[in-house]
Amino acid sequence: MDWVSALMLLLGLLVAFMATGVPVAFAFFAVNIVGALVFLGGEAGLEQLARNSMASLTSFTLAPIPLFLLMGEILFHTGIAFKAIDAIDGLIARVPGRLSIVSVVAGTVFSSLSGSTIANTAVLGKVLLPDMLRRGYHPAMAMGPIMAAGGIAILIPPSALAVLLGSLANISISRLLIAGIVPGLLMSLLFLGYVVGRCWLDPRLAPLYDVRHLTWWQRVRPVLIYVLPLFGIFVVVVGSIMTGLATPTESAALGCVATVVAVAAYRRLRWRDLLLAVRETAQISVMILFIIVASTAFSQILAFSGAANGLLRLIGESNSSALAVLVGMLLILLFLGAFMDQVSMMMITVPFFIPLASSLGIDLIWLSVLMLIVMEVSFTTPPFGLLLYVMKGVAPPETSIQQIYLAALPFIILELFVLALLMAFPILATGLPDLMTG
Repeated sequence: MDWVSALMLLLGLLVAFMATGVPVAFAFFAVNIVGALVFLGGEAGLEQLARNSMASLTSFTLAPIPLFLLMGEILFHTGIAFKAIDAIDGLIARVPGRLSIVSVVAGTVFSSLSGSTIANTAVLGKVLLPDMLRRGYHPAMAMGPIMAAGGIAILIPPSALAVLLGSLANISISRLLIAGIVPGLLMSLLFLGYVVGRCWLDPRLAPLYDVRHLTWWQRVRPVLIYVLPLFGIFVVVVGSIMTGLATPTESAALGCVATVVAVAAYRRLRWRDLLLAVRETAQISVMILFIIVASTAFSQILAFSGAANGLLRLIGESNSSALAVLVGMLLILLFLGAFMDQVSMMMITVPFFIPLASSLGIDLIWLSVLMLIVMEVSFTTPPFGLLLYVMKGVAPPETSIQQIYLAALPFIILELFVLALLMAFPILATGLPDLMTG
C-alpha cells in the first residue's frame, strides 16, 4: 500500500469514529488496532502494539503530570487558593476595573501554583464573578478577564499540558516549562493594560465603588500570609529546574511536598480534602495516560506505514519556506481548536508537526510554545472552547453563551497578538531556556 492510501485509511477511520461520537482516545485505539493488523503484521502487530503501549507509560518524564495537577487540587480543595485571592483583592486599591484587575493578577498567581486551566477558571469564577456582577460590572468585563487569566495556566509552570506536549514531542520538558514564563507574563501584562484602558475610556463597564478603608499594614499583611508563602512553591518548582538541582519530575515532587507543608502550616490539611484532591487528580491523570498510549502508538503506525515520511517528502519537494510551513501548522491548530479539546489537538498534530519542523530546522521549543499559545486561544474559541462552558457553569443562569463568546473575543485578539510577537521575536520564548542552560 502506498503512503497516500495508508494516510487516507488511518485519517479516514479516525474522522469516521470521531464523527459517530466515539471519544477521541478510544477512536485512536480503534485506528491503532486496524493499523497494527494492516501494517505491523497481523497478530504479531497486535502483540507489538501492546508492548509499545506499555513502554510508553513507563517513561519517568510523565510523572510531573499528575504531580502538577495534585498541587492545584490540594490548594483548591483545602480553600487556600480562595484565601490568596482575597489577599490580592485587599491589596489592589481604587483603580478603574478593580475587580477585573484582581481576577487577572490572581489568575496569574494561581497559574504558578496549578497545572490546570479548568481549576484556575473555576476558582476565579466562583470567588469573583458574583461580586463583579452585583457591583454592576458589564458581563464582558466580568467574565472576559477571568477566562483569559484562567488560560494563562497553560503557559506558566507548572503546566500539565506543557509536560504532555514535551513528552509527546520528545523534547526537553524543563526547557519547555521555562520557555512559557516570559510569554505568560507578557500576556498577563497585556490583559491588565486592556482592562485599565477600557475601563478608563468607558467607566460604565466597571463602575467605581467605595473600597473599605484599610491601613497599609492591613493591605499587606494578608499578602505576606497567604500569597508570598505560596509563591515559595513556585520558587521551589521553577528554581530547582533553573538551577539544575532537580529534573522536572523531581521538581514536581518537591512542589507537592511544599504544597502539603504550606497547607499544613495553615492548619487546613484534612484527610477528607487530601483524599478528594488525590481522587480528582487520579481521574484526570488516567484520561491523560490513555491519550498518551493512543498517541504514541498512532505515531509508530504512521511511521511503519510510510505515511509520515511520504508527507514529509511531499512538503520538502514543494520548496515551501520554513515560515510558510510554520504559519500553516498554526492555522491548522487554530481551526482544530474551534472543534476539539487541546489534548486531542496534540494527538492529531504532534506526530506530523514535530518531524516536519525538525526536517526544516525549526526550533522545537519555540514551536511548542507557539502551539501552547494557540491551544490557549482554543480554550475560548467558539463554539466548543472548554473555558467558555466552565464559565457558563459558574455564571448566573440567565447568562447566554453568546454573551460569554463576546466577553472572550478581545482577549483572544490579545493572545493572537502575543502569538505574532513570538513569531517575530523567537527569543521571547527561547531566551530564558538558553540562559538557563548557559
